[in-house]
Amino acid sequence: GWAMRLVPYAVFGMVAALVLSVGLQSMASLLVYMGVVVLGLLVLLILYLLAVTLLGKRSPWKFLAAVREAQLLAFATTSSAAVMPLTMKTADEKLGISSKVSDFIIPIGATINMDGTAIFQCVTTVFIAQAYGMELPISQLLLVMVTILAASIGTPAVPGGGVVVMASVLQSAGIPAEGLMLIIGVDRILGMFRTAINVTGDLVACVLFQRWITPEKVNQT
Repeated sequence: GWAMRLVPYAVFGMVAALVLSVGLQSMASLLVYMGVVVLGLLVLLILYLLAVTLLGKRSPWKFLAAVREAQLLAFATTSSAAVMPLTMKTADEKLGISSKVSDFIIPIGATINMDGTAIFQCVTTVFIAQAYGMELPISQLLLVMVTILAASIGTPAVPGGGVVVMASVLQSAGIPAEGLMLIIGVDRILGMFRTAINVTGDLVACVLFQRWITPEKVNQT
């Protein structure tokens, strides 16, 4: 609880340190980049809520209220693995998910369900390519997207794991990996948002699986 209350002040300190190090003019392009990443994550969250409403037959507002604590802890720790115990507790106690479903879905989701990270990596690749004056054709963009989708599955569920994988993705696309230095200062902030989305996706998957699998089938597994 106390860590969550400190998060706003910590984020403010990180942003202040970044402005002092790169200057206001350089911050403009970084702010646009951050805005695009957050917008992509917001669109993904809306898609998750639509899935909960249409496929899970649940109120999206009640779902958000139930998973709020898990989202906040994910936002604070930027680690899907660290928040896994609370995610499982949220699924069992607040969403009414069978423990046999949540015990199976959430550990797997913390490893391979990295949709928020994939969005971050796609936007980062385009941003760094533009920073180096490189134009990526549609065919190469599609290849990069497929590569990132595959790479995100193996992204470590730890703070900064997405940036580590990004180095190999950039090299495969012919983009200098040194360009990652451009976003290192804001990665922690973006990591908070994408981790919260990743954890939300794990809980959405639990809701959908609970809806599709009858209680009789769950008891037999």
